[in-house]
Amino acid sequence: MLDFAAARRMMVDGQVRTNDVTDLRLIAAMLAVPRERFVPAGKAELAYLDLDLPITDGAAMAGAVGTPGGGKERRLLKPMVLAKLIQTAGVGEGDRVLDVGCATGYSAAVLAMVAGAVVALEEDAALARLARDNLMAVGARHVEVMTGRLTDGWPAGAPYDVILLDGASEIPPEALFAQLKDGGRLVGVIGRAPASRAMLYQRASGGVVSGRAVFDAVAPLLPGFTKPPEFVF
Repeated sequence: MLDFAAARRMMVDGQVRTNDVTDLRLIAAMLAVPRERFVPAGKAELAYLDLDLPITDGAAMAGAVGTPGGGKERRLLKPMVLAKLIQTAGVGEGDRVLDVGCATGYSAAVLAMVAGAVVALEEDAALARLARDNLMAVGARHVEVMTGRLTDGWPAGAPYDVILLDGASEIPPEALFAQLKDGGRLVGVIGRAPASRAMLYQRASGGVVSGRAVFDAVAPLLPGFTKPPEFVF
């Protein structure tokens, strides 16, 4: 049987630290959270590989979710991309964070160890139930799992210091910018592969939001975050 603790250390040393992740609190969180808990039992031994790990069967999900994202395979972000996004956001101990597309809860568990409070948003009810169970099992505190359309965010818990897109969006998620505090940050992978980039957006006083690319990245597309079809004459 795989030594998961050893695999976790190898993930952090070989995938996270080597990609300029230097935040010691974040490194400690990724060493502590058992990623294997957040993947299907039959895929536990794949938990620490350098890939976006499938956690659902797209065919089995078809029609299961009453949202535009229903039927799409869902994946956990590869550890390096997740770590770099969280570090880019500069999550502080007192920050309130919205995790958009929390899936089975792994990202929320990591965020819970570096932030003050986390709202974990998932639109698939079955995944949200798994996230609640998993977060309870690992003793994650200060995390609320909410079920709702990802593109809407969670206005009831706003404003947020940080919003994490736990996947990719083909367009800037402008609907979420209004849920940031002044000075708040939103991070995520924006664009369509292979031209996608990890972006950092920051809201200034008065509601003005500016963004900049921070590193090249690809990520699985989140439900609902597709680019609208263009009208062609």
